[in-house]
Amino acid sequence: MNKIVLQFGLLVFFFSIIFFTQKGLPIEKVLLNSFAIFILLTTMLSLILIGLIKAINKNSIDKLEEMSEQIAGNKEHE
Repeated sequence: MNKIVLQFGLLVFFFSIIFFTQKGLPIEKVLLNSFAIFILLTTMLSLILIGLIKAINKNSIDKLEEMSEQIAGNKEHE
């Protein structure tokens, strides 16, 4: 997942370099803006994916506990 986020961030980084260069900005400003966009985007996507993975893991652990209780049998059902 992290590799995909990093590669997507790099893609946006290079697209932003092209975009800001076509606007006629100085190279320092182009690189600074593109780097800022890269950092913000990769950080944001990483945090979203961490939250998504935690939600999926929590849901699967809850289902696993429920299934193991059903297999083992509860005292309430006996």
